[in-house]
Amino acid sequence: MHSVIPTPAQLAWQRDALGVFFHYGLNTFHGKEWSDGTLPAESFNPGALDAEQWVRTAVSIGAKYVVLTAKHHDGFCLWPTATTAYSVASSPWRGGNGDVVAEVAAACRKHGIKLGLYLSPWDRNAPSYQDAHAYDEFYLAQLRELCSNYGELTELWFDGAGSQGHEYAWDRISALIDELQPGAMVFNMGAPTIRWVGNEDGLAADPVRYVVSETEFSNYTVHSAALSEALYLPPECDVSIRRGWFWHPNDAPKELDHLLAIYYRSIGLGANLLLNLPPDTHGLIPDEDVARLAEFSAEVRRRFAAPLVASLDAGGAGRWVADFGAPVTFDHLRLEEVLTGGQRVSGHKIYTESGETLVDAGTVGSQRIHVFASVTAQKLVIELTGEAPRLAAATAFNAGVSIVPEIKYLAPTDVPD
Repeated sequence: MHSVIPTPAQLAWQRDALGVFFHYGLNTFHGKEWSDGTLPAESFNPGALDAEQWVRTAVSIGAKYVVLTAKHHDGFCLWPTATTAYSVASSPWRGGNGDVVAEVAAACRKHGIKLGLYLSPWDRNAPSYQDAHAYDEFYLAQLRELCSNYGELTELWFDGAGSQGHEYAWDRISALIDELQPGAMVFNMGAPTIRWVGNEDGLAADPVRYVVSETEFSNYTVHSAALSEALYLPPECDVSIRRGWFWHPNDAPKELDHLLAIYYRSIGLGANLLLNLPPDTHGLIPDEDVARLAEFSAEVRRRFAAPLVASLDAGGAGRWVADFGAPVTFDHLRLEEVLTGGQRVSGHKIYTESGETLVDAGTVGSQRIHVFASVTAQKLVIELTGEAPRLAAATAFNAGVSIVPEIKYLAPTDVPD
């Protein structure tokens, strides 16, 4: 299959649209975002860790997958790995017999949600990191454990932060993934099948292109990784519900409007959204975060609760007519593109029957949500630009909202050291 044509697994991942990140580890207990691998393993000791509460929270907002930081940059492993003593096995939690990865995996199976894992390539604790060959063996052993012992994985997340100038055995890493988890999406590095959107604010931009010739390396460098050929790599927008990726005692969840603004500028532009929910030192998603998420999911569901589905008639030269069958009033319109042959729509305009321009925008992709002042119409004319572009669906909603909230940018909780 040509590299610019998506695989069925990529299309399935795009349909999932919403995932949840869990950043958890030693940083949680020390008020850190990035630690240097010297924090004592004994300080990992949540008194009430409940992976089911984490996963139930993800399910409650409609997430289809979760990604857990099995190992962050500090090298501390949330599973009892055979590769290092710097893990939960050296902590007092569960008497040294605990396994956070196993508990999250079991909760995912119970509640019917997919599991992904983050394994930081950069390791600030492993002595072998300075010896590329020795570290390759160490890292491959860790990856083999994660890919072998926790069931099917939907995503493997490789963060480029800290890895500038370090060469990894990506050919061997990719071969191991192909052997043990061939259906997993690979995030951004090695032989990626999905890519980072390029910021940690959860925001895509119009146009959202699925076929790219390079990927952004990390949020902390201007470096990009060139690909040997252009690839179909749909983006994932990662952002935390709080300012920090890990829980901090003086932090708080983002306001409802901020979360809605992120939703429209990620999922609403045809990208996936990976929303980070950091558990606290007790091992729970905080009550205030759960309450904010309930507000958020309730409002999203309210806005999209009553779909008005149009029939589609394809004319010539990219011209489509969406017919609702009778006059309907709406302020939201969701378009979906046929992607089995690749992303074809590079731009689109939407007109009412009277010729009023409602939309003049770029890509459509897996879904594109437009918001505008309320209109009443039976038919819309949709003009697509691109090579043989095709629409899959046009659905209107009368949400009672005609403006997308503005983003409020927040300063980070601390600076990586």
